[in-house]
Amino acid sequence: MPETVSRDLRTLAAAPPKQQLIESLERASRPPLTLTGPSGETVLVLPHGGRVLGLYSSASSKNFLWTSAAISSPELAREHFGSDRWCNSGGDRTWLGPEIDFFYPHYPDTSRQYFQPRQLDPGRWVASRTPTRMIVENSLAVHSFRRGWTQSIRIRKTVSMISNPLADCEVGLTGELEFAGYQLHTSLELLDPLADNVEIGIWNLLQLPGGGEMVVPTYGPTTPVVYFGDIPQGDVRTEPRCVRYRMSAPNEQKIGVDAIATTGRAGYVREDDEDRSVASLVVRNFHNNLIGPYVDVPLHTPERGGHAFQACNIDADYLGHFAELEYHAPAIGGPTGQSRSDDVSQVFAYRGPREIIAQAAQTLLGVTI
Repeated sequence: MPETVSRDLRTLAAAPPKQQLIESLERASRPPLTLTGPSGETVLVLPHGGRVLGLYSSASSKNFLWTSAAISSPELAREHFGSDRWCNSGGDRTWLGPEIDFFYPHYPDTSRQYFQPRQLDPGRWVASRTPTRMIVENSLAVHSFRRGWTQSIRIRKTVSMISNPLADCEVGLTGELEFAGYQLHTSLELLDPLADNVEIGIWNLLQLPGGGEMVVPTYGPTTPVVYFGDIPQGDVRTEPRCVRYRMSAPNEQKIGVDAIATTGRAGYVREDDEDRSVASLVVRNFHNNLIGPYVDVPLHTPERGGHAFQACNIDADYLGHFAELEYHAPAIGGPTGQSRSDDVSQVFAYRGPREIIAQAAQTLLGVTI
């Protein structure tokens, strides 16, 4: 591997427009797959890493998702993909939980090293497509450093376009808002005979431009669990029907919300950098099972139950500045007796006047912004 050049990714150029991003990837020998919806909206899938990398309305070349500045030009992209470091290109990626099992190779010493299993990310994803779907598949073996087992698995991700859920809504918002969306069907198969101590769950992480507010509707007041980092006072607020998380602090922080509290939907609101009267809203709709099992746990309390929803704020020189809207699917294997998981989620993205975005958030999330 070539030697990695250390850069502060936050100081590089802003995210490139759609065609420039596509050309950068193509010239770096990492061409994306593209799918266009009936109204001209576009989704990009990058086989390297198995990610949904871009989401664009028909009216704009601005990405709703966050992408790393490290892929903003062909030269930077070639360096990025040839690096020996983890290639976080951005977008919507799939990992596996529990994180404590797969990402800490010196467990129980979790302070020594955090390492993304390269067979998972970037992996060896094989891409295919039909006229209406894009598919990436990765077969690999994962090792639990906490429990000592190794399991052969297969992950398959199918991406398709979806319609605007506000199109038939009485509030009549569609004429004033840009829209793009997609559905993600993620399947996880355990290929070896089931063992009692093997538990693995799908973990989908949607990366969005930093500096916005995560809004997590809940069925009642709930206190999020801080996974790591120092969150400034007032950045996380618990209200009777939601948790709000202002994601603008430096460094890295993360929270988790219990399955019993979440509604299976969360949104991220962010004002435009150049025009504060314009905002974007990205909503993820996901299946929430009250009894799980949810196995992803904080390092400081590994014996407690895990969380269905998580939000992570990143503002670091080696990664960039972005927010992660994360959710977990119930684990399979072990006591569940199940060797396959099929998870389906949807992403709905809007951009437009801030007051109209507020109406959309009220309709989709039941929350005032």
